[in-house]
Amino acid sequence: MTTPPLTIDCQVHCYERNRPERPWQGHLEGPDEVTGDAMVAAMDAVGVDGAILISPFSLYRYDASYILEVYARHPGKFGLVRPFDPQSETVGTEVAEWAATPGVVGARVMLAAQDYPADHPGLNSIFAAGAQAGVPVNVMATGKLPLLGELARRNPDTRIIIDHVGLAQPHVPPAPPEPFADLDNVLALAELDNVAIKISGACTLSHQPFPYPDIWEPLRRVFDAYGLDRCLWGTDWTRAVRLLTYEQGVAAFRVASQLSDSERATLMGGTLAKIYNWSPAAG
Repeated sequence: MTTPPLTIDCQVHCYERNRPERPWQGHLEGPDEVTGDAMVAAMDAVGVDGAILISPFSLYRYDASYILEVYARHPGKFGLVRPFDPQSETVGTEVAEWAATPGVVGARVMLAAQDYPADHPGLNSIFAAGAQAGVPVNVMATGKLPLLGELARRNPDTRIIIDHVGLAQPHVPPAPPEPFADLDNVLALAELDNVAIKISGACTLSHQPFPYPDIWEPLRRVFDAYGLDRCLWGTDWTRAVRLLTYEQGVAAFRVASQLSDSERATLMGGTLAKIYNWSPAAG
């Protein structure tokens, strides 16, 4: 009997209600609370086996304490990623310590959060530390893709993963008038062997209802440029909650006639397991 391929979401968020013990530092579009238990229930309901759980920068900045608590309750469901502060003088050591933490599979840089030069010491320390520890660095690079290209060339031994197809994605309807306007810059980075890309939140770029048929032509260009062995499917749950349900974000790729079964298996879990060197297991 053949074991069905695992379905693994490359980006989800969990957080608790705003409270004095762990106050929010900003706003994240979505419910007032999405606990780890709630995220696992949503995944189980639609047959998602596991996910990369990313500490939400907009709520907790560089504090990853909540996702560590979630991992302690659900160690078989989540691999952990947290953002790092390029301005910290000890950021390289911080990445190394994080990478040695049980459950950790990667680091994150919010490149779109402010302007940085390509030779910024803290930024390059994060990438160097990721390479040294053998963990990928996820990069939120909307509007900063040429800069990311420079950083990737400076750090050829670092596995870099572009968040969210490298494109600006809405938090509330409607999708931008030209959601794939920056696609040429996305495709240009495919020439760099150390760069992979998340096909996360892609359904939020559609101008059409489920199953979002208008996203497939530009996505196929991404698949062809990078190869599916560098493309990772995901939902960016909970940011997408105002635009679609979790079930729709999963099902749109499961029912897509634009993907063969082997392509689907690679995109929806196979590539992720190889790039993060992680897959879900009974915890």
